Amino acid sequence: MAEETNLKSAKKRVKVDKKPLYDMIQKKAYELYEKRGREQGKNLDDWLEAEKIINRKKRK
Repeated sequence: MAEETNLKSAKKRVKVDKKPLYDMIQKKAYELYEKRGREQGKNLDDWLEAEKIINRKKRK
């Protein structure tokens, strides 16, 4: 029972910890969108590129 409670607590912490990462990726994706001249239809490309950039920064 205690192990199950610890697992639930850990899952909650992970969800909370992901929010800042999501926000950083979202901000970078928007920066990429603006840098490209606000061209429509490339939102997935911007998001994936932003993920790469943020993840590289986090590893350093």
